[in-house]
Amino acid sequence: MNIVLRNNLILITTDFETLNVPWMKNFLNHHARGMLFLPKAVLVFRNETLTKIREEFLQQLSEHHASKHDFSHEFFLRSMLKYGTQPIKIELDELQHPETVKVKLYAYDKGTVLISLDSPNSWVISYLRSQLEVYVERGTDVSLVIDVSEYKAKARLERALNKRHILHYQIQYTYDNHFMSKLYSDFANFSFGDLCKDSEADENVQFYTVLECPIGASQDALKKSYKKLTKVYHPDKIFHETPNMVEHYTHKFQLLQEAYTALRVVS
Repeated sequence: MNIVLRNNLILITTDFETLNVPWMKNFLNHHARGMLFLPKAVLVFRNETLTKIREEFLQQLSEHHASKHDFSHEFFLRSMLKYGTQPIKIELDELQHPETVKVKLYAYDKGTVLISLDSPNSWVISYLRSQLEVYVERGTDVSLVIDVSEYKAKARLERALNKRHILHYQIQYTYDNHFMSKLYSDFANFSFGDLCKDSEADENVQFYTVLECPIGASQDALKKSYKKLTKVYHPDKIFHETPNMVEHYTHKFQLLQEAYTALRVVS
């Protein structure tokens, strides 16, 4: 272990085994909502309500560090306590071969997603909580139920799933063929064929619906919604191996383009 006191943070470099000792995990578990996960590190920000927990952690850290290097820790502890407002960065000293953790995704409907692990893993659950805490309805040490009824919640979920490497772990997400169709079922009834059969007025109504905008929405509102939705539906974003799901995403993406092009002309 190595500890460096910088102007803007306390940098702790250690191995994954030390990261899992009880006093270290206790500190990080208390700060799960205020942690930023980096490629091989976690950054813990100051929390006014957890000042005592932080001080206890620094005490144990100083004692542990002193025992490894055979020196008295009191002076070092006083130095660390002076950094009371600074973040603490805990970084792995070497990136070991990552352990794969399988995480299952299941959509009850378009507004609720279940994230589950086969066995408890506090690091992966902490990461998911840190990203999705605002939308967590309930959870255990192996599962989280997420409210994704709003677009911004779906976008937040997408960003969380984009990160696959968490400290010592490589996350492998899996889900069934119905996951995407349930999660984005708002567009399930729309197709190019259906739109061609409707009158021009009905087409415009459906185009607004596709873009999730009220009828008569401004050009700025249409453009903003279009940009958000195309990020969700872009085929390059899909986390699935089956060709039919890639085709499904591609179709939705094309439909968004058609709707936006049509409404830019008539609005």
